[in-house]
Amino acid sequence: MSTVLLAINWEPELRGWLTVIIGVGVLMGSVYLILGTNVGARLGFLITLTGLAGWMALMGGIWWMYGIGLKGDDASWTQVEGRTVIQEVDKLFQAGVLDDPIGFTAVDDSVEAAQAVAAQLERQGWSEVEQSAPEFGQAEASAGVFLEEEGAFSPGEFQVTAVYEVDPPDESAYPKLGPNGEFDQIAFFHKPYYTLVEVAPFVPLREEPGRAPTAPEIDTSQQRQYVYMIRDLGSLREPAAYITIGSTIMFLALCWFLHRRDRFVAENLSRKALAAA
Repeated sequence: MSTVLLAINWEPELRGWLTVIIGVGVLMGSVYLILGTNVGARLGFLITLTGLAGWMALMGGIWWMYGIGLKGDDASWTQVEGRTVIQEVDKLFQAGVLDDPIGFTAVDDSVEAAQAVAAQLERQGWSEVEQSAPEFGQAEASAGVFLEEEGAFSPGEFQVTAVYEVDPPDESAYPKLGPNGEFDQIAFFHKPYYTLVEVAPFVPLREEPGRAPTAPEIDTSQQRQYVYMIRDLGSLREPAAYITIGSTIMFLALCWFLHRRDRFVAENLSRKALAAA
């Protein structure tokens, strides 16, 4: 017995399976046992299964409404394959970010090139995100990961100077219900939501023994680099939605079976009464 208990303690998966089996046996099994002794094994099982489906539908609806319980993937930024890190301004047109090419080269002023890019993005419908907005910090963190993975920069060698978005998040998901689209529980579809992060490299730090390193400064002799990302809104509420819809269908079907059985019982009882008369 002690060997079995030790094996369970060392196997978290086995312990999880046993917890689920014991929970199902104690909770649903006890309800079925009580109903089975009162209305019969078959009818008791049908009533128990109907109650379970109704409870699952209610629980799934609450999970779906508040985004809790069994969750899907969280929202995140993902790479645009083949054009995530754009290290030259003139490559923005080739990557499909800009509609018209920017007439700047590597020897031109990087600030003027960045301003020209910002002006064209504004004409194309892009909007700049405020640095105080939460989206700025999230995009900055994701862009830093992509830059480091691509080997463009190491940590501390760059600064995010601007974040542009082409589609406001509130307008990207659909369908939404209500006058102002405030009910978005069924907004499982969305238009592509792109983000462009502008990055400025720092001047290489001068380190001297016994002296503190100099404060980082943006190197205006180098062109700004850009990180092109697409926002994956995730599937946070999808598992709960599937549970709710599936359990509701099962609950309604089982209720119909119970109603159909009651009609058969009533019809059979009426036939017996007529035969007895």
